[in-house]
Amino acid sequence: MHEQLDIPYSGMVSFGQRPFLTDVEQLEKWQPDVAIVGAPFDIGTTNRPGARFGPRAIRSTAYEPGTYHLDLGLEIFDWLEVVDFGDAYCPHGQTEVSHANIRERVHAIASRGIVPVVLGGDHSITWPSATAVADVHGYGNVGIVHFDAHADTADEIEGNLASHGTPMRRLIESGAVPGTHFIQVGLRGYWPPQDTFEWMKEQGMVWHTMQEIWDRGFKEVMVDAVGQALSKADKLYLSVDIDVLDPAHAPGTGTPEPGGLTSADLLRMVRQLCYEHDVAAVDVVEVAPAYDHAELTVNAAHRVVFEALSGMAARRRDQAGANPGPPSPQSR
Repeated sequence: MHEQLDIPYSGMVSFGQRPFLTDVEQLEKWQPDVAIVGAPFDIGTTNRPGARFGPRAIRSTAYEPGTYHLDLGLEIFDWLEVVDFGDAYCPHGQTEVSHANIRERVHAIASRGIVPVVLGGDHSITWPSATAVADVHGYGNVGIVHFDAHADTADEIEGNLASHGTPMRRLIESGAVPGTHFIQVGLRGYWPPQDTFEWMKEQGMVWHTMQEIWDRGFKEVMVDAVGQALSKADKLYLSVDIDVLDPAHAPGTGTPEPGGLTSADLLRMVRQLCYEHDVAAVDVVEVAPAYDHAELTVNAAHRVVFEALSGMAARRRDQAGANPGPPSPQSR
């Protein structure tokens, strides 16, 4: 089995060739720090479907680069035990069943003190996933930093309350995550309309548009967003819609919006957030591989997860007082 997992082009598929667990008893026995879980659901999409194929593509198609982080001088899995816990069962066309199964599987991870990293799936999966995390850590104790081209705060879309454009409103309305505990980065384009932003303002939500990033510079906005996140809640839930990236960096998504972040900026901000925070969960959503080119989107999503893991691992290393290795500047 280990030989199969060590070869990226052969054998069974798991994220990063990490050990593959299938049931809760194995989680109990293994007690990892992080568990990867897929949420292959895309009934909530409004434009191009196909994100249900995202978890498999991120696991199987992304180029596996190694596990030593050059910027941090860090062997990621020396400091963080990570397993792949398979997928939540998401029967196509059954939203309530799928969302319930996602919530149950994420809860099984989080309730054991393990950080779930959820591979979507469309963005509607954040509703059950973040709710499961709030079930464990307490309603109002989790803050969400949300990277996206779109606010995803509509009341409904074409009569669908569980659309990929509504999850943040559902979380706020349920009390799982108050509006004051939301920070959104990368908003741009032509949706949602003004009345939705008025509602968001009433809830105390904070957002940083691409225009602000253009005017002030990404580093300044990153400092603000990290500081705001630290002040909001004890636990951080990081939600990354891959369409926050410019389509030049991530064409394989359902609702691409030109004018977005670069991969370099997103990856560094994800790493910083996961280094400075007590991370409760991460999700990466809206990867639709059928529209991808040269695996740009799949690789970007894979690296978002790797940077999140790297930030968590570096936090542990530095708390232990260990020194970074080369070529990190701190090692010179």
